[in-house]
Amino acid sequence: MPSYEVSSIATVVGGHTQVLDDYQGGVRSIIRLNDEYPLETLQGIGEFSHLTVVWRFHRARPEDVQLHARSPRGDARWPATGTFVHRNHRRPNQLAISFPRLVDVDGRDLHVTDLDAVDGTPVLDLAPYFQQMGARGPIRQPAWPGEMLAPTYWSDASERP
Repeated sequence: MPSYEVSSIATVVGGHTQVLDDYQGGVRSIIRLNDEYPLETLQGIGEFSHLTVVWRFHRARPEDVQLHARSPRGDARWPATGTFVHRNHRRPNQLAISFPRLVDVDGRDLHVTDLDAVDGTPVLDLAPYFQQMGARGPIRQPAWPGEMLAPTYWSDASERP
């Protein structure tokens, strides 16, 4: 298989300090663009409400990858599903995509909220979220993602027990 070398373009500063399955909402963090990129590369980004951020689970280890079916979060109430049906660090390339709200732009610092990455996370790419490029047509999914995520995933972190 071909491999690709990818370097981070930015780093998450602040925000979450612990890896958690839930309580990702309400936390502000900064996506700080690396110095090697001119400020001009961010020109116009402040006009958007949300970003598309590709990042790496940098605290994950290669041995965390699980190439088999398993129940989400190990909960037998939900069906065993394959590696590529989960959205966690157990994926082969340990990459994630998030859609945080852009609150402010201050030089190289993109102030965001609702980014489910932790302090120090390398950001591999970012772009504004274009509504026209989001999902088209009705969304179909089984019940378990809603059962697993709806109650607490985007709950405010201050509500955490």
